[in-house]
Amino acid sequence: MPVTRQTPPAVHAPVRPRAGARTAGLLAACHPVPAAAVTLFTVALALAAGRGPTGCALAAGAVAAGQLSVGWSNDRADLRRDLTTGRRDKPLVAGSVRPASVAVAAFVALLVCVPLSLASGALAGVVHLVAVAAAWGYNLRLKSTVVSWAPYALAFGLLPAFVTLGLPGSPWPPAWLTGAAALLGAGAHFANVLPDIADDLATGVTGLPQRLGARGSAAVAGLLLLGSTAALVTGPPGPVSAYGLGLLALTGLLVAGTCRARGRVPFLGALAVAAADVALLLVRGAGLG
Repeated sequence: MPVTRQTPPAVHAPVRPRAGARTAGLLAACHPVPAAAVTLFTVALALAAGRGPTGCALAAGAVAAGQLSVGWSNDRADLRRDLTTGRRDKPLVAGSVRPASVAVAAFVALLVCVPLSLASGALAGVVHLVAVAAAWGYNLRLKSTVVSWAPYALAFGLLPAFVTLGLPGSPWPPAWLTGAAALLGAGAHFANVLPDIADDLATGVTGLPQRLGARGSAAVAGLLLLGSTAALVTGPPGPVSAYGLGLLALTGLLVAGTCRARGRVPFLGALAVAAADVALLLVRGAGLG
């Protein structure tokens, strides 16, 4: 869609926040909803794979630390663009937290993520750190390229491997699970970008969703999310259960409804699809490794 470029307003440093607002601002800047969703998705994978309480806790801690680092680095990297477009919903723009505090928090979370990841085993830890590195690569450079979807697909696609490689014998996950997670991540990317396409284009962010436009990105998001559920339903050996077919139909209806909506609804719809996928994994139980 055409965008009228205007001279951006002067960028001023945010005012020093009051002490009482810093914790709340720092929490809001980590993108708490997607961070919690990805962490819960990992816990569900760990439960379905049979990692046990300790294994589930280690996986959850590593992914939570990684997600915190990714969320904080994203808001810090986007500060200048968010100031230009007047994103007062962002804590850094609103001045409720200082940029230096967010940068330090991002690096501390990243440092904590390293030993927590390696606690599941050397290979599992390296796989998870590659996923976190892909997310940082998106924040720092790749979000403005035609391969903006690739870090999401890679990071989500590696999550099942991080979980199963932490099991005895370090088995790799089945291909259908890796594919389903990668499709879910790529679909979440397209859905998440939808409400910000105009602002992104105005500030020079030209990832694949911005190049396709809102209508094209909504369609791609829907197809990817539906494909993720289809992979989970049809991928495992054996007949497809009635529960799986029903879930696939419900996912199709959910995707059709939310991808036509505006604002954050498509992304919330993507989270709902992820929750449905998690439910299917838990119903299937162990044996993912």
